[in-house]
Amino acid sequence: MNQHFTYTALKSSCVLALVFLASQAGQVNAAGYGHNTNTPIEASASILMQQVITGKVFDEQNQPLPGASVRQAGTSNVAMTNEKGEFRINVALGSKLEISYIGYKNKTVTAGSNVLTITMEAEANSLGEVMVVGYGKQAKKDITGAVTQLDAGNFREGVVVSADNLLQGKVAGVRVVAASGEPGGGVDVTIRGVGSIRSGSTPLFVVDGVPLTNDDVSPTGQNVGFGASRAKNPLNFLNTSDIESMTVLKDASAAAIYGARGSNGVVIVTTKKGKSGEGTFTADSYIGLSTVAHKLDLLNADQYRTALKDPAFDHGGNTDWQDVMFRRAVTRNNAMSFSKQTSSGNYYASASQMDQEGIVKNSNFRRTSARLNASESFLDNQRLKIGINLTASETKDDGVPTSDDGGSNGQLIIHTLMANPTRNVFDSVGNYTNFNMNAHYNPAYLLSIYEDKTRTTRLLGNTDVSFRILKGLEYKLNLGIDRSVAERNTSIYKNLTDLNPNGRYVQYNLDSKSTLLEHYLTYNLLAKKHKVEVLGGFSYQKFERGGNSFSIDGIDRANGIAPQNNPAFSGTQSGVTGFAQINELQSYFSRVNYSFDNKYLLTASIRADGSTRFGANNKYGYFPSFALGWNIAAEDFLKSIPAINELKLRASWGETGNQEVQNKITQASYSLSGADGYYLYDDLELVNGISVARTPNPDLKWEVVTQYNVGLDFEFLQGKLYGTLDYFNKTTTDAILNIPSQVLSPTNTVWVNVDGKIINKGLEFLLGYRLMDKGNFKWSADVNGATLKNVIKGLPVSEILSGTISGPGQSGVNANIYKNGYAAGSFYLLEHIGFDDEGENIFKDVNNDGVVNSSDRQIFQGALPKFTFGLNNQMSYKAFDFSFSIIGQTGGYLVNNTGLNALNINNLASDRNVATGYYESGANPANSPQLSTLFLEKSDFVRLNSARLGYNLKLPSLKWLQNLNLYVSGQNLLTITNYTGYDPLINSPKSNGGNQSLGIDYSSYPAAKTFIFGAIIKL
Repeated sequence: MNQHFTYTALKSSCVLALVFLASQAGQVNAAGYGHNTNTPIEASASILMQQVITGKVFDEQNQPLPGASVRQAGTSNVAMTNEKGEFRINVALGSKLEISYIGYKNKTVTAGSNVLTITMEAEANSLGEVMVVGYGKQAKKDITGAVTQLDAGNFREGVVVSADNLLQGKVAGVRVVAASGEPGGGVDVTIRGVGSIRSGSTPLFVVDGVPLTNDDVSPTGQNVGFGASRAKNPLNFLNTSDIESMTVLKDASAAAIYGARGSNGVVIVTTKKGKSGEGTFTADSYIGLSTVAHKLDLLNADQYRTALKDPAFDHGGNTDWQDVMFRRAVTRNNAMSFSKQTSSGNYYASASQMDQEGIVKNSNFRRTSARLNASESFLDNQRLKIGINLTASETKDDGVPTSDDGGSNGQLIIHTLMANPTRNVFDSVGNYTNFNMNAHYNPAYLLSIYEDKTRTTRLLGNTDVSFRILKGLEYKLNLGIDRSVAERNTSIYKNLTDLNPNGRYVQYNLDSKSTLLEHYLTYNLLAKKHKVEVLGGFSYQKFERGGNSFSIDGIDRANGIAPQNNPAFSGTQSGVTGFAQINELQSYFSRVNYSFDNKYLLTASIRADGSTRFGANNKYGYFPSFALGWNIAAEDFLKSIPAINELKLRASWGETGNQEVQNKITQASYSLSGADGYYLYDDLELVNGISVARTPNPDLKWEVVTQYNVGLDFEFLQGKLYGTLDYFNKTTTDAILNIPSQVLSPTNTVWVNVDGKIINKGLEFLLGYRLMDKGNFKWSADVNGATLKNVIKGLPVSEILSGTISGPGQSGVNANIYKNGYAAGSFYLLEHIGFDDEGENIFKDVNNDGVVNSSDRQIFQGALPKFTFGLNNQMSYKAFDFSFSIIGQTGGYLVNNTGLNALNINNLASDRNVATGYYESGANPANSPQLSTLFLEKSDFVRLNSARLGYNLKLPSLKWLQNLNLYVSGQNLLTITNYTGYDPLINSPKSNGGNQSLGIDYSSYPAAKTFIFGAIIKL
């Protein structure tokens, strides 16, 4: 018994000694990952049983979760995981450990051994989502800027040729407007309004780390009688099936890391990589049928005969010319891909072919593309990683005679609309009917005499290398190239019109190359509650661009060989032109992300850009940003409320730049001409003189956009209800304009930075709800919207005009005005107030001088809508899935230049057709065309943009078949609008002197309604 007493006393003494030491010094985890503060003076003998428990915390993809909290239940004894997901904590075996990480369900485990492996389960929300940002990735919970990311699940909507169309209706504040409905046609994307008068508002697109230039990669269409046409969409080379995600950086905090190119926002496109598990082979094939979405309401043959006062204009036929020129077009798309992830790398390879017919006869788009993405790691613990991303594509476009500046003669769509419905397509002997009219031709005949073929080959690739120098310190190298070669051949053959009746051929070649070199360091530090990421680097990008063209008059195709294949067969060379230019951009950038206790966030960045585009005195621009974030939901006073999963407040400020200006405008330009010449000798031979064509300005610098943003992110009810709310104020200063120069300057104008401001401000929101997730039925929906107020202040000139109008008598007429106190691109028009008893136009005499002329024009609300919105819905029941998307806008206007030129009432007096609405208005056919509010229409609309029904077929007997998805989808199915043109979501490029035009619709290629039947097979 004495021995037992002695043992018990010794044990108690040791316990008391340990308790005393603990009360004096506290307990500190051996690895320094956490700390203990809960050791009580009255601790029991269980202290002796405490030991170091180590472990790792992983996500559902078996990736480590740094910064996860590991807490002993009921105590303040806590440890944090390091960058490898590792932790150490002192607890007794059998203790309960509570693991938490934002975006994942809390998990409780028993410390049953000294080594633990813990896998977390993501909540039914997006808090754990990793988002792509400039030069890296961030957990959504750590994002402080206005950033929206879309994944591949958002992209299955129909025939989508280019990546920019995938954004339509999905991101608040992002507006996607077609410049043309033709296959592969141009698209205008704006983020948070229009911020420049002349430099464009297109965001910067970055594909797999390579910033793309906004320059065209295919030639513009040359004028052979119908006007010039816009180049094809430079993004149509990407196979959209290869895209994994698209991230939109909207505010300056997110975009400032791209400095001089971030003023219009940034869109980061990330293509697919191999995923964990068995290798997957995917085949995606569909066929689409397209028709014109909306025909214009014109007089038919019987109505036209009733309206006529001159029987000579009745030609005895009955033709719907829109039906003649439009067709049911077929699209075929086939794509296949293979992907796999191994323990040391991943691979993704794809090939695809798209063949799309346009709804206008003779128009087509064909694309063949291939992609290879691969990465592999080497050395100890994947210290060295090497990856490549490579895509190659060839696109072929067949165009029709449409244009942006066809003038009073118009082009194909104009002639289609105003063609007399009593005329026949063919005459009695089978030839195309000759209208025998000036500036008006049989549209079917125009197609027969015209060819426009564009071929563009593009290679985009980059190699990225990362090397872990020390723990947390990594070096990265990014080498990229973007190379394109394009040729456009435009022909009008010998014809019976007054448009190059002897025929003309123009070839335009364009060669573009961009090379990129970037290297940067990243350092990550995780110390207890502190998490720091530091980025610093250097970037150099060189842009080389050149082109040439030549034309031949009097061509002949009698030998059956197209002129582009044998341009010397006939004709006379009429002109050769060419150009070449080189630009360079050298940049230094840095960013710091700091997080304390997963609650308080700080992001700061700065970029210095040096560009050869700008003057010697302003080669470099500096673009800083600063943002704060507060994860309110992580605070103790909210942790006890299970309904609140995320509540984060964000605020940011920053500056970005716009360098999209003409080359060499800071330098002087000279020309030789006889008009400035002189006679140097007595032989009377004239020596050409030198004149100054451009005044130099070495002080020219970037346009600067200063933006601040306040935002709130939230997720409630276990992620069922989620959303964001942002207020932004975005101000453009130092606008670059070509304005009248001072007295005694060598030229009349000079390029300068002016003091005016363009201010865009508004409110954006996203609200989503997972309505149902029970059994076999799931249903979720989200709605996004944005308001916009745009105003110009402080311009040093009284007004700037743009928006060139086409049509008879409209030479020199402009519809847009930039003026202090008004929105960018407001309309400057006569006010039409009705018709008199004779049906003649009545315009408001603003100055009451008894005469209505250009002095009576007024400023009217512009094209920018006050509110844009999108609604997206997803449902699934057992093997079925259904989704649809609705988009719309309110508060904007369009000038219907098509109605002014092609469908005006005076057509009844000149053997042409007219819009039913103009005929029924009571207007007199003798009225001459006049730009006024008669042609100003609201562009409000609501559209069922897409709908998709799919069925997932699984055959257990076929073990090699993972899934077969059969689907039918529709695109541009229904539009509710009062706009009388083809499409209220349109913007024809009608710039004047380089100044942007907004809200003008000029006989654009119509939009299509499409139905698709497809299958996706995964093996």
